[in-house]
Amino acid sequence: MPIILLMKTTLTFISCLFLTITAFAQKGEVTVIKDPLIDSLIAKRLEVYKTSGEVKPGKPIVSSYGYRVQIFYGSDRREVFNQQARFKGMYPQLNTYLTYKEPNYYVRVGDFRSRLEAQRLINELRPTFPTLFIFREKINAPTLDTTTTNDQK
Repeated sequence: MPIILLMKTTLTFISCLFLTITAFAQKGEVTVIKDPLIDSLIAKRLEVYKTSGEVKPGKPIVSSYGYRVQIFYGSDRREVFNQQARFKGMYPQLNTYLTYKEPNYYVRVGDFRSRLEAQRLINELRPTFPTLFIFREKINAPTLDTTTTNDQK
């Protein structure tokens, strides 16, 4: 009797082992479906990294982080545009940026590399624009003057 029991348990163990191995030993095929734009974006990124890094006149250089001064915010679009035009009349050389985050529009100005530069502008604007804040965000570096002393002669 013990031999029959031993054979049954051995046979059961072997069949369970066989079923387990066949259950986990599956072979399959993976199909990758992707948008063709991904390849073009990768190619463009590689092209950007391969550029020589020369500076082109009149084009802004995107730098990392800097500071901008928020001069106005509100939900009335007309008032936001009026404040932007008012600022551009006072400081035509500084860039202005409008952003919208529901329910408000925000007018931010300048591309300052240091917080001190932004604070100087705030000190000038305090009498004209009452709600001023400094924000740290990605800025556009100012355009470079690429003329040399030999070009000016």
